[in-house]
Amino acid sequence: MTLGFPLSRLCFEGPEEALRQTVNAQPAILAVSVAYLRASPELQDRVPTFVAGHSLGEYTALVAAQVLAFADALYLARERGRLMQEAGEKAAGGMVAIIGLEEASVKDICEPTGTQIANINCPGQIVISGSTQALAQAIELAKAKGAQRIIPLQVSGAFHTPLMQHAAEGMSQAVSKATFDDPVVPIIANTTALPITGAEAVKAELLNQLCHCVRWQRSIEYMIGEGVSTFVEIGPGQVLTGLIRRIDKEVQVFNMERQGKQ
Repeated sequence: MTLGFPLSRLCFEGPEEALRQTVNAQPAILAVSVAYLRASPELQDRVPTFVAGHSLGEYTALVAAQVLAFADALYLARERGRLMQEAGEKAAGGMVAIIGLEEASVKDICEPTGTQIANINCPGQIVISGSTQALAQAIELAKAKGAQRIIPLQVSGAFHTPLMQHAAEGMSQAVSKATFDDPVVPIIANTTALPITGAEAVKAELLNQLCHCVRWQRSIEYMIGEGVSTFVEIGPGQVLTGLIRRIDKEVQVFNMERQGKQ
């Protein structure tokens, strides 16, 4: 048993409060995502041009690209969740989505408040992270700059900022225990929005993404620029499908959760 407890029972039976904890939510999301991947016969004989995943989703991408065995990915997702939760307890912080402002305006909000851009998701949707006090100041500045909406996210810390350094240090040890192979298809890295093709680069990316911005919009734009016209979202929810459509309305996007409900 990879985790030392039955994750499936927690997923199916709860309690929901325990499932929502970062330490449990991350391996649970990975497990469901890989289940979608392996239960989709239409995907089995297709080799994608690239794979990519948003934050935790990068681990599903690594399974899809045969970099990690599922057991190793599950172990790493659990450790990532545990360490991120610990880091959030050491330094209280959070994340806030800012809707309707350009990246330059959000940078102007971050600089004086000590917050950081954590996710560049799509045009007009940027997430910032920081300490609780810094975020309160940033929210007021965002209102003054005319943000359409400001949405606090239900997370346990200031993810994708230097406040996650404790998690990065712990993950370095966890990564050293797992077996990594070179990807069979290039992975578009969260932190650079560029392809990585070697196991050592993957290891570095998994540590870097904990403390740095997820450049999702640029990742999608890179793939489109390389000729990709069809995207498939694998896993629970339909968030990425919506983001991709906001980035480029001309591409085709398929969502495996939606397909499964038809």
